[in-house]
Amino acid sequence: MTRCQPAILQPIPPLARYLGYTLLPGADPRAALRALKSAADGEHTLAGLGLSLVSALGRSIDGLRAFPEFSGRGIDVPSTPAALLLWLRGSDRGELLHRHRKFDALLAGAFRCAQVIDAFTYDGRARRDLTGYEDGTENPKGRKAVTAAVSSREGIAGSSFLAIQQWEHDMPRFEAMTQREQDHCVGRRRSDNEELGNAPESAHVKRTAQENFEPEAFVVRRSMPWAEGGRCGLVFAAFGKSFDAYEAQLNRMCGVDDGITDALFRFTRPLTGAYFWCPPVKGGRLDLSAAGL
Repeated sequence: MTRCQPAILQPIPPLARYLGYTLLPGADPRAALRALKSAADGEHTLAGLGLSLVSALGRSIDGLRAFPEFSGRGIDVPSTPAALLLWLRGSDRGELLHRHRKFDALLAGAFRCAQVIDAFTYDGRARRDLTGYEDGTENPKGRKAVTAAVSSREGIAGSSFLAIQQWEHDMPRFEAMTQREQDHCVGRRRSDNEELGNAPESAHVKRTAQENFEPEAFVVRRSMPWAEGGRCGLVFAAFGKSFDAYEAQLNRMCGVDDGITDALFRFTRPLTGAYFWCPPVKGGRLDLSAAGL
């Protein structure tokens, strides 16, 4: 029986709102976090603590570190840390709005909400990215998902480490490609989601095939599309027992080892990048004992 926050292993919801909070200068976050322990159940509201917040508590979490920034080969992967992340999950946009307002009030005096991203499920049965391709096809399932996403290390058992990025798609650029070019960027046929044996080495599937790393780099993806005005993209979220598997995939996408850049960068770019420690739950409440609370 895992003690991880239930949202990590559950399917993505119909709607979501991602909230990124900064810690106010000179503020003591302890009272707000104690209130958060019972307000965020880990299922309808998942919580993640950033490195700066854990450090402000005078603690350290083994494995929690800063998001790696990368610049080169015509691509930029930014690091945009936050103190606290809340992933509000639901099926009614109004309910998510009011829940957001309650969390703002709960955390007032110590935290300020600096980023809001509204996300949704596109083609709920297939869970597609807005480009029309299925997302998370190779996600591990069952016990394999628990092994990939949840730490069993003493002191933080039940924890998970979340890597999250907001990617913005250049849809006109993508739509100007031929169907073959699009399929070769992803490494799968959009029509039937079959992996292409003749895809180039830059295809995303080949860059990130989790079983091809040493050690294998499995993560549990819980990504969701977003749209605001004429802009759109994907909130990429990967849960792991550590950040190692995610970083191995990101390095290969950026061509760190072989100079081959992931073809996804032809039409999409990350706007943000952050790491969070997602504490376990105990009795339906966040267990922040590893953070001294």
